[in-house]
Amino acid sequence: MVLEISRYVLIGIRQISAAAAPREACGLLFGSTDLISGWQVAENIAETPEIHFEIDPPTLFAALKAERAGGAQIAGYWHSHPSGDPTPSATDAAMAAPDGKVWLVVGGDAVTAWRAVERGALHGRFDPIEIAA
Repeated sequence: MVLEISRYVLIGIRQISAAAAPREACGLLFGSTDLISGWQVAENIAETPEIHFEIDPPTLFAALKAERAGGAQIAGYWHSHPSGDPTPSATDAAMAAPDGKVWLVVGGDAVTAWRAVERGALHGRFDPIEIAA
């Protein structure tokens, strides 16, 4: 499966991620299972934002409410790894529900995409997705 992502989305997420370092940046992805057309930054409220992320609940709830009212569909989540490794960690896998949502991970200039599924290839939770920009 190939995931199309707007260049605007990738450029913006990379810029925010670089500016947030050494903290992890995070946010929401909008679109569908095969096309990411929008994104949003969320505050990282993790206790240790240098090594973890947690999306600000009011931001997530507002997006869910807007989605239910006919707004943009939440296709997934994005976050950065200031260490430079764009691979989801075991902690990421433990946080991810097997709901088919896209997880975009930024490490340096690299961006990888993953689908959160039952019995995924990575950490038992994520299957890789090819990105077409």
